[in-house]
Amino acid sequence: MSELTPDLVRHLAGLARILVTDEEVNRLTEQLSLIVDSVATVNAAVAGDVPATSHPIPMANVFREDVVEPSLTQAEALSGAPESAEGRFKVAAILDEE
Repeated sequence: MSELTPDLVRHLAGLARILVTDEEVNRLTEQLSLIVDSVATVNAAVAGDVPATSHPIPMANVFREDVVEPSLTQAEALSGAPESAEGRFKVAAILDEE
């Protein structure tokens, strides 16, 4: 069992500027003790020469060359738009701006 006491929980709550009742202190002491004990169990299971990893299989990014290819003209891109103005898509204002 961890060394977490109700006084330590009250102290930590004070540092975090959290008001806690005696009932909450008792509940938090139990819950935090369980968390600390669980972390200690996991640490004990992986202690030794097991390297820390984020992925069990090595990962690599696959990149392709940037190649300029033909694309839509401005007029073609705007051809399916419900509304356009000055060469841009026209949408309803969402802010109270003029």
